Amino acid sequence: MKKSFILILLLLGNLIFSQIKPYPIIPQPISINENEGYFSLNPQTKIVFKDLNLQNDVMWLNSNFFKNYGYMLQLVNVTPLNGNYISFEKPDWEAGYKENYHLNITEKNISIMAEADGSGFFYGMQTLIQLLIPEKTKTTRLPARQEKQAAFTVPCLLIKDYPRYQWRGMHLDVCRHFFPIDFIKKYLDLMAMYKFNVFHWHLTEDQGWRIEIKKYSALAQIGGWRKGSMIGAAKEKKFDTLRYGGYYTQEEIKDVIAYANQRHITIVPEIEMPGHSVAAISAYPFLSCSGKQIPVEKSWGVFNDVYCPKEFTFKFLEDVLTEVIQLFPGKYIHIGGDECPKDSWKKCASCQALIKKENLKDENGLQSYFIKRIETFVNSKGKQIIGWDEILDGGLAPNVAVMSWRGTDGGVAAAKQKHFVVMSPGKPCYFDHYQSKDKKNEPLAIGGFNPLDSVYNYNPTPKTLNAEEQKYIMGAQGNVWTEYITSEKQVEYMAVPRMCALAEVLWTPPEKKNFNNFIERLKQQLPTFDRLKINYAKHFLKVK
Repeated sequence: MKKSFILILLLLGNLIFSQIKPYPIIPQPISINENEGYFSLNPQTKIVFKDLNLQNDVMWLNSNFFKNYGYMLQLVNVTPLNGNYISFEKPDWEAGYKENYHLNITEKNISIMAEADGSGFFYGMQTLIQLLIPEKTKTTRLPARQEKQAAFTVPCLLIKDYPRYQWRGMHLDVCRHFFPIDFIKKYLDLMAMYKFNVFHWHLTEDQGWRIEIKKYSALAQIGGWRKGSMIGAAKEKKFDTLRYGGYYTQEEIKDVIAYANQRHITIVPEIEMPGHSVAAISAYPFLSCSGKQIPVEKSWGVFNDVYCPKEFTFKFLEDVLTEVIQLFPGKYIHIGGDECPKDSWKKCASCQALIKKENLKDENGLQSYFIKRIETFVNSKGKQIIGWDEILDGGLAPNVAVMSWRGTDGGVAAAKQKHFVVMSPGKPCYFDHYQSKDKKNEPLAIGGFNPLDSVYNYNPTPKTLNAEEQKYIMGAQGNVWTEYITSEKQVEYMAVPRMCALAEVLWTPPEKKNFNNFIERLKQQLPTFDRLKINYAKHFLKVK
């Protein structure tokens, strides 16, 4: 009887929590304490900051949010006596972590407290922006022009917050289908809204090489273009004959990196090897075992033409990685390592001689040798490599991190070997999979089924790991592969709102999560989606 009573209380508590109208914040903060009253923002509101290290964040808030509503708030370094300000302050508590923040909203002012050299201020700003709901829009004459100016109020709250995981990632494949710089920036803006901090940029593939390498210009000029693309489902084997492609210049990449840095997002570039390398081989045939000229691939799948582990191949890859490393300031370089057929290596006299010379067990051992050589080079440049879980085959390189996509077994195995891990299993982290069982009314996808609740309920830390091993789980990532995603609007449809659910997985402790509550907060994001012209999937509007 006692157990039944406790269960009823728990169920009622959960029901009440799910029915309370929540504050429109995603991901859900660690703690929210409510106070009476509201802060009202007006043209006389000032932004106070005294540390010049915060200038970029402050300018971002003014230029990328308030300006959209007709405001450009005055920036000052002295606290106004009459209140009516938003201040950026050093914490009076021990932060201990550079992504922590406190957001204190009173009737007189708003203060964001965080470490000056971290991301906490930026994340506090994102939470504040979600709370700043426009009451109405009025026309006010401003100097030299007519603009619309929104009136804002925000409830008095004290929010204390920090993330659960250090790697909160979103991925985008620009090789199967190419997307312009403006859209990459929009994607980064979406990530920043929901406190993601890693953008995994998949830049090379069988179907296209998308990054300019100055020493090997043919990689982009030849490998960046294909003579047609697969259309419809793969089983239909239909193709068009349209020349398709594109690539990013190094200047464009520098621009995107600067844009991401301003939003506290690190970009991890992926340069695929030893498989998924048809585009590179089409530009430089000597990189394969056969040396034959082949076209850039126009169908989707896995192909036998892969890099041949000869000395000139390693020299080529070292030259490429040198330019990549000079561009990207982050710690990690993603080297792929997945889906590498060994057929050509088995037939290659050079490969077989190398296996014998290095006393390797087989072709899996040769792949491990390949990855270890690349890791040694990347480490010599002060960086580390991360790769898909196939890099476990034949034995892991000493310092490599693993991205587990074939389920979670690879991540578990790597963590047990004390290697850092990013969890990204196909279910539920592949956002190119269907999000509804009603496929007749859904755009063609590669397959699978990853609905919103499946993403939301995911726990990246496997229970099979002990407490020490769990420390090696850096976080998780949502992947958007684009074989069947041909437009920017379709990327948005497949990613949003599933990325919102993943954001909460990566930020919020499991005990603070509630799916019904999340749905209500998600519905409150609709004005933002509409303002940003995001083509979001609407299945969640039917959730009861």
